[in-house]
Amino acid sequence: MPDIAEGAALEGARRNLELPAASAAGAPSAARRRPGLRLAGGLLLPVIILLVWHVVTTTGLVPSYRLPTPASVVTAGVELAERGQLWTHIAISVQRVLLGFAIGSVAGLAVAAVVGLSRMGDVLLSPTLAALRAVPSLAWVPLLILWMQIGEESKVTLIAIGAFFPVYTTVADALRHVDPHLVEAGRSFSLRGWSLFRTVQLPAVVPSVMSGLRLALAQSWLFLVAAELIASSMGLGFLLDDSQNNGRVDRILLAIVLLALLGTVTNTILGLVERRLLKRWS
Repeated sequence: MPDIAEGAALEGARRNLELPAASAAGAPSAARRRPGLRLAGGLLLPVIILLVWHVVTTTGLVPSYRLPTPASVVTAGVELAERGQLWTHIAISVQRVLLGFAIGSVAGLAVAAVVGLSRMGDVLLSPTLAALRAVPSLAWVPLLILWMQIGEESKVTLIAIGAFFPVYTTVADALRHVDPHLVEAGRSFSLRGWSLFRTVQLPAVVPSVMSGLRLALAQSWLFLVAAELIASSMGLGFLLDDSQNNGRVDRILLAIVLLALLGTVTNTILGLVERRLLKRWS
């Protein structure tokens, strides 16, 4: 009987969510009909920027010590790759981002569930978390160094802090605004606690969860640079700082381009996961 009740409640939840889910999925389905056109459109602006960059640097409109040519940036990357340093910088930065993102996201989801589903949790935690959210990322650096020294723990913790708040804020707000009629419908079928959350509330907030995770991933890359300024000896953030000290503008631009590319790749992977989850829960 509980399985039948949960099934009926889930079916009712799906009926109530059918219209918004269909409208949300309508636009992406039209875009997916022509993936080649979408890809070409997305590459248009970067190609234009690259061409303008090439023209202004090769013609001398901008001096090379301010903006090196694209070819010199590629050469700098090849030099670092031949020494084996480039891949080490990339691997360490990716490792730090993924670990901090995972820790911060899990913590954000857990706290969001407490705040979003419990009035007492909302009253006790929301004001403090709102105050902590306003603290700039660099303000945490001295405290983390004091507590955790300059090892990996302090860097990963700073990235986790950056990932925590987008997930917490987005998911907690979504849980607060789950349709109360939908929740009451689930309770009328004797659903309580975990059964109610799994059957009714979770499907209703899956889009918000994925949005929070994507924001958290982007924030993790932002916090990475601050984290790797904490007396780091490897990573793309260190490469930025070291290149600035040595006046290597080509390597600075290389690090910026790599950060942009890695952020785009990881966001694309998370977007594919989002599509699968939305298909399953919609």
